[in-house]
Amino acid sequence: MKQNFEDEGSASTSAVFVGRLRRDLGTLESYAALLGILIGAGIFTVTSRAWALTGPSVILGYVVLTPVVLATSVAYAAFLSTPLGREPGGEYAHISRTLGGYRLAFIGAWLKIISYIAAGAYLASALADYIIEFAGGRLPAETYRLPLALASLVFFYLVQVAGVRWFGRLQVTMCAFLGLSLIVLVVPGLFAIKSANYQPFVTHGSSGFAASLVPLFFSFAGFESLAQTAGEVRDSTRRLPLIFLKGISVTACIYVLMSLVAFGVLPGSRLQASSAPMAEVASVYLPAGAALFVTFGAIMAITTSMNSTMLVPSRLVIILARDGLSPRWIGVVNPRTGTPIRGLTLTFAACVVLLVSNQLSLALNVAIFALVILYFIHSLVFLLLPRRNPQLYRSMTISIPVWLQRAAALISLVAMGALIAVQLSQDTRTLSEQSFGQRLDNHSLTSLELALAWSLVGVVLYALARRGGAKMLRDRDAILDQPALDSSENRDGD
Repeated sequence: MKQNFEDEGSASTSAVFVGRLRRDLGTLESYAALLGILIGAGIFTVTSRAWALTGPSVILGYVVLTPVVLATSVAYAAFLSTPLGREPGGEYAHISRTLGGYRLAFIGAWLKIISYIAAGAYLASALADYIIEFAGGRLPAETYRLPLALASLVFFYLVQVAGVRWFGRLQVTMCAFLGLSLIVLVVPGLFAIKSANYQPFVTHGSSGFAASLVPLFFSFAGFESLAQTAGEVRDSTRRLPLIFLKGISVTACIYVLMSLVAFGVLPGSRLQASSAPMAEVASVYLPAGAALFVTFGAIMAITTSMNSTMLVPSRLVIILARDGLSPRWIGVVNPRTGTPIRGLTLTFAACVVLLVSNQLSLALNVAIFALVILYFIHSLVFLLLPRRNPQLYRSMTISIPVWLQRAAALISLVAMGALIAVQLSQDTRTLSEQSFGQRLDNHSLTSLELALAWSLVGVVLYALARRGGAKMLRDRDAILDQPALDSSENRDGD
């Protein structure tokens, strides 16, 4: 299969097969997209759950994970500084163009799509819980949780359909409110800390601390979704690599400060029992109105994450359609709105099915495990890039020393491998203690089981796509052999 890394050839293919995305996002919108998906449900809900595994040393967990995530992001920044950074392919494009094959990249993309659909449904449910909390008991949870979750999905679906410009404007606005609420939460909270709440700092030894890193990673997971906006960001190959590195660093500082305040103000046992832990923390030292604003900030955190999450599957499927690995009609970009409406509709429908069927665990339990595996593969491929695709490697424009690139990839490989090992250890213990029937009845199938099951589905889909898309791929190669139709309108800065 031919590979073409020139902007003109790639854009010509896009125009013929799947339409054209619009570059309506700038630096501010890109930061809002990254920070929005990171400062979401994770920090507001997972922090208190991780306390059960390791106690207040959750704070240390965030510190340990920060250089790991930064190291993992180096590979993304490097790939995005190449011509691949002009399109929304993300890991799929990076892996397939480096290795010169599609199978492994397709399975990774399929698991990522499942993960983001599950995350979208989960965030809709979490948003409903926070809205009910914000209403102060006037909305009974058993009556309003599902309608509110469905309504939120409809709202963000319509925003996405309207155009990426509206996505960006809404994301920036919500992030502004989120930032204000974080200032209200953190700054006064630093003066309300009681050091006794940090004792004992580690409650279940090194094994408990290691186990806590898996759920804590949920707070960082999804940072790579920014790569899926590459086809809609102006001057993406220059802007996105720096946004990756700076945005993750800022987010990590926010995580540490929030967890310092949370565990310093309230005992972890009380946080764990709360459905809205950060709102309860704020109520200790803030007047009622300010505490309510923090709850509103939590709502903004989840909505910004939802907005970014809904975008990812539909953009990824554009590249799959271009490569003949998904039906062409799914990846079509509407010429009026510049959005992949059909891909967005399928994402929306899948989220709704998971919510209504109450089978969210079938997709959510594999989400983080699948992403960690994908990060591992992505870092490994980055190490192989100079040898497997020298042309693409030479096209990188990011100013990171070669030794630092390799060191970052190795750190990511070791860390992601360790997280995978921890998860496999937990899954093995669960498999030995519970029967399949028990796990099925309790909606607690292990990540390993679900990853294998969804991967098998992906293998079948890949085989079907390769068979049905052979003609389309030949047509694509023929088009790539022709001169660009109009190179002037396909430039990165358009």
